[in-house]
Amino acid sequence: MKFVLFKKSLEEGAAPIYLFDGEEEYFKERGEEMLKERFLQEPALNYTVLHGETLKGAQLSSLVAAAQCVPFLSTKRIVKVTNLYLSEKDFNTYLKEYFEHPQPDTILLIVNSAAPKGKTADLRKAPNVTWVDCSRADEETVLRWIYTQFRRAGISADTECCERVMRYCLGDMSRIAGETEKLIAYALQNKKITAEDVDLVVYRDAEYKTYEMSNALGLKNYGKFISVQEELLAKGMDEIAVLNSLAAYFRSLYEIVLVRKSDAETAKILGMKEYAVKMSRRQADSLGAKRVKECFLCASDALNAIKSGELTAPAALLSVNAQLFFGNQANIGRE
Repeated sequence: MKFVLFKKSLEEGAAPIYLFDGEEEYFKERGEEMLKERFLQEPALNYTVLHGETLKGAQLSSLVAAAQCVPFLSTKRIVKVTNLYLSEKDFNTYLKEYFEHPQPDTILLIVNSAAPKGKTADLRKAPNVTWVDCSRADEETVLRWIYTQFRRAGISADTECCERVMRYCLGDMSRIAGETEKLIAYALQNKKITAEDVDLVVYRDAEYKTYEMSNALGLKNYGKFISVQEELLAKGMDEIAVLNSLAAYFRSLYEIVLVRKSDAETAKILGMKEYAVKMSRRQADSLGAKRVKECFLCASDALNAIKSGELTAPAALLSVNAQLFFGNQANIGRE
């Protein structure tokens, strides 16, 4: 099931075995919190965490033993195991019987994050497993989540505000959740959030500010480009860090251009958030593949010039700024 359906499913009681997997850590953490809040009392006595990487062969018997224990002064007992990737042989030998006949008062919670190495048993199809898809949510789901949090807190916010929160956090649910909480606390008195409030409260990290610089470049807005850059420098980044951010960002844009897959497929290949890919693709399209490559090589050449001693870091950054906006009038860059 999709994560958005998970909370409602708990109204009918807990399943004996859950499998949370996908790249969105926020959903996994929130899902575990829901299970604890609803079914767990006396956590010190009824909550156990095991690590799948350490459970091989006969060691899996310790997982079964933990799951077979009955709860003490609690509705349920929760046994959490992280990154459990099993061969078919190990599953059939050590866990199949438990999965077929699970302890009714235990919730076995399997939380997988890292990609499995090699062929493994498909736990999603194992007996009595409820699979909760914790992959990245689509844009509409994220916007609805933000809007719902504000509404539950009795705070009004329009679509533009919700979109700004999502955009400034690059679609990262963990960041979105934290920034939404900050906005709710900020607006408790006035019961309303404006776009200006979002700009004031929501933290835009270096990655988003690099996005802003790239956007200013596309619009040929030199003043905006420099003001964002100066803000990064004022907040502790040095010239080399700014150049590294620019080089990494334009490299990502160029890789997105080269991959030529859907946003979801590209995000998986490059290890990015799908929403970040969508935003980056828009910028890459507006700049053009040739220009994106030129920008990447320009920033990379500047970093190499610093390493070789040809330029100081401040001089290299000034040269890159000139090259990006004024082309052949600067010396950094490749023909």
